[in-house]
Amino acid sequence: MFTSTIRFKAVVAAGAAVALLAAGCGSNTSTSSTASGTSSPSASAATRTDYNDADVTFLQMMYPHHAQAVEMAQLVPGRSQNQQVLALAANIEKAQAPEMSQISALLQSFGKPAPTTDAGHMTGMPGMMALDQMNTLKGLSGKDFDRMWLQMMIDHHTGAITMSNTELANGTNPDSKSLAQTIITNQQAEIDQMRGMLAQA
Repeated sequence: MFTSTIRFKAVVAAGAAVALLAAGCGSNTSTSSTASGTSSPSASAATRTDYNDADVTFLQMMYPHHAQAVEMAQLVPGRSQNQQVLALAANIEKAQAPEMSQISALLQSFGKPAPTTDAGHMTGMPGMMALDQMNTLKGLSGKDFDRMWLQMMIDHHTGAITMSNTELANGTNPDSKSLAQTIITNQQAEIDQMRGMLAQA
């Protein structure tokens, strides 16, 4: 009994020390968030409030959408001999991978969970390819691969533009809307390019 009392006091003392340490460091935390309904003043100051549900939905959906585009781009080397397709795939990966980091940072600044690449619960997302489509694409090479890849990427980009237009119409966060506009501008240009390439494939 005596030993249990000592252990209990030690645990309480340790907990108090941790609480004091956390209180002392709270003002230095830039990405603080709490699971409960209450938050400290420092956590509130560190979390942006200039966003709405449309911004969050756009970012949470665009992250796995971009991840699939990057995956598709990474399939090209070794399957295509078309230099235009190879160059375009490299450009898509170069553009969308950094945008994924931007999306993650924005969600974190909103105090939202880190995004995930698992889009299994988002099968209705515009432009997302089904697993069987991805598996079919992986089994192709040469001109057959080029044609299917171009068509799939056109559909994928079209979906991203649809999502981005929804963000421009309904979102409020300036950074999220700026990203949406960038996606529309860049991916529409790539769609036009891919349509021309598909006509020659």
